[in-house]
Amino acid sequence: MSTTTSTTTQPRPARAAGRTHETVNPWTWQDALGYSQGILVTAPRQTLYVAGQGPMDADGALLHAGDVAGQAAAAMDNVETVLAAAGMTLADVVRYDLHVTDLQDYFVHGHQHVAGRFAAAGVVPAGGIATQVPALAVPGMAVEITVIASR
Repeated sequence: MSTTTSTTTQPRPARAAGRTHETVNPWTWQDALGYSQGILVTAPRQTLYVAGQGPMDADGALLHAGDVAGQAAAAMDNVETVLAAAGMTLADVVRYDLHVTDLQDYFVHGHQHVAGRFAAAGVVPAGGIATQVPALAVPGMAVEITVIASR
């Protein structure tokens, strides 16, 4: 018995001038979920591996306890702060990973604060890991976001 698998490859959009990475999506179903199947880095000069960012203020205190939407937004603020310190923006992100204490709660209340920020920056990074964990490093933290940026 033989099986045949076929996939449809979407044509890649023209790369914007100066871009060092491009989206690779052989399907379309992931578009509605706000991530890409892959990112091809064509000419990296700089790569930044951002440690897991949670909803912490500048002094390390937890923000938005019990509020997944607030925590997702604050974690993205911190991601952007680290990117900016390295001279990068969300547009340079090629992959992101999520660790949350409740996936259902995150997808209902927090996901739009993450995917929406990437969309507003004009990028759809490869979605890596979205995992539910029993706890994160700081009591009360419900969202942690890790990114890799390249340009």
